[in-house]
Amino acid sequence: MINKEEQFKQIVKDNEERVRRICRYYSNCNEESKDMYQEILINIWKSLDSYRGEAAISTWIYRIAINTSLSMSGKTFKQLKFRVDMDMQHLGSLIDDNGAEQKKLLEKQLDRMQTQINQLTIIDKALISLLLEGLSSKEIANVVGLTEPNVRVKIHRIKESLRKSFGSGDLEQGQTSENELP
Repeated sequence: MINKEEQFKQIVKDNEERVRRICRYYSNCNEESKDMYQEILINIWKSLDSYRGEAAISTWIYRIAINTSLSMSGKTFKQLKFRVDMDMQHLGSLIDDNGAEQKKLLEKQLDRMQTQINQLTIIDKALISLLLEGLSSKEIANVVGLTEPNVRVKIHRIKESLRKSFGSGDLEQGQTSENELP
């Protein structure tokens, strides 16, 4: 049988980069991101004994990370400038890259999309960031505490809003269904 400390170390090892990305989504600066990461680890440790296995461990980790991040963000809401600084691979999954000759156009679109995402409400940012992390709508629903149909509708509306902000056709080729993840 694995003890709590070994289990915790394995969970951190398996989910470290995901948790760090979530911290970057919800924090303005590197120090704030580090503090958030530590707080998430503390909450994982405290909650480890209560993990019932009803959801995948990764979904449970996302839930703790998002709830901790939202909680910390809520405490400093007036100072909060929630930014989604996606790496090119994740953000690029919302736009179709048609070749190297369009790299400059893609970079410009990614910058515009990042700006648009950063103007979304906090819950919409959470939904789109989890979608970009590769979670299914069912997993996202478990993390944020909404019904799966509600998550699909909200994601569809977010995508439509992003498409409209880019004008017709800019995202059409990169369109995915709400259940299909990047």
